[in-house]
Amino acid sequence: MKITKEEVLSYHKEDKPGKKEIAITKSFETQKDLSIAYTPGVAYVCEEIAKNPEAAYDYTTKGNFVAVVTNGTAVLGLGDIGPLAAKPVMEGKAILFKKFAGINAVGILVDEKDPEKFIEIVRAISPTFGGINLEDIKAPECFYIEEKLKKITDIPVMHDDQHGTAIVTTAAMINACKLTNRDIASLKVVIVGSGAAAIASARMYRHLGVKEIILIDSKGVVHAGRTDRNPYKKEFALPHSMRREEAFNDADMVLGLSIPGAVQEEDIARMKDEPFVFVCSNPTPEIMPDVVRSIKPQAIIATGRSDFPNQVNNVLGFPFLFRGALDTRSSAINYEMMLAAANALAALARKDVPEEVKKIYNKDLFFSKEYIIPTPFDKRLLVEVSAAVAKAAMESGVARKVINIEEYKQRVATFI
Repeated sequence: MKITKEEVLSYHKEDKPGKKEIAITKSFETQKDLSIAYTPGVAYVCEEIAKNPEAAYDYTTKGNFVAVVTNGTAVLGLGDIGPLAAKPVMEGKAILFKKFAGINAVGILVDEKDPEKFIEIVRAISPTFGGINLEDIKAPECFYIEEKLKKITDIPVMHDDQHGTAIVTTAAMINACKLTNRDIASLKVVIVGSGAAAIASARMYRHLGVKEIILIDSKGVVHAGRTDRNPYKKEFALPHSMRREEAFNDADMVLGLSIPGAVQEEDIARMKDEPFVFVCSNPTPEIMPDVVRSIKPQAIIATGRSDFPNQVNNVLGFPFLFRGALDTRSSAINYEMMLAAANALAALARKDVPEEVKKIYNKDLFFSKEYIIPTPFDKRLLVEVSAAVAKAAMESGVARKVINIEEYKQRVATFI
């Protein structure tokens, strides 16, 4: 499948500019409707919320409303292009929320690079929303911004560029281990790249039980002897120096979150047989799948592309993570919820694939090295992942609303 620049520009411009609009959900045809929806009737609703702020979830859109917030400092592969140029991406993210999880979302563009000022702006507007999806904010500022906002707001906050990739690759790792009879705790994992997604993935792998994680940035293996480490790289700095070839010797897995060419043929050759090669640079992976197979024919390969098997796509995670968090009125998104999402994704890939999904991809999909994570068009994602996240929210104590999971699954299924 190929697309042209002209086709893309036409898609965004024709008919109505952009990709989304606001819709009215209540009757609004008569004078009485006007009196109820606005003045004077709406005052009764305002008074209820003034007495009990939680009532905002019952009487307004807050409980199903997410802000997709950026300052445009790390947009896709385009870098720091500013908030206005990032707006098409934010609108795109908003329609993914709506299409895949029934969540209303709006892009918020903040023209501010100072982390403290950015944090205060987002905190100030947070009462409007049930959740905050931070997007396309460069590292290392993104780590601090997310951590601070989580502490000073009472709604779920997540930087998807960090955690979305971590969730999906964790699911892929779980299933790759099942297919090769490996123990997660014994894995040797090399991560090429040290940005937001790399650090978040390393953190999640560690939460899952991986003990040996080696981080490689543009200057080589991150270790304690280097003086150029930021606080986030320090978390994964080795106590001693290590050559690149030593890092790849007998490695079980490489996660590429860097640039094309960042993983070389000799790196793959040094890895164990049946290695996990997750190379997520887009549109060109760190190393191409056919090259990997020529060296390690039994490798399990995932990329960020839709034209190769095992696409690492954040849309497998964030819509359902927020769906479960919103429906339990959670005060945060924590590691328990993210790991629940990853485990639910992994479990779904091991189930029989619906015929309608097979038709979309025009192939027979089944749990194997060519299918270790679900496809974005599997409608069961909404039910299974959202329910897993909701359950984890309640069990970990961040949910402010207790729900019956089986009843919830049936209700969420009606969105499909």
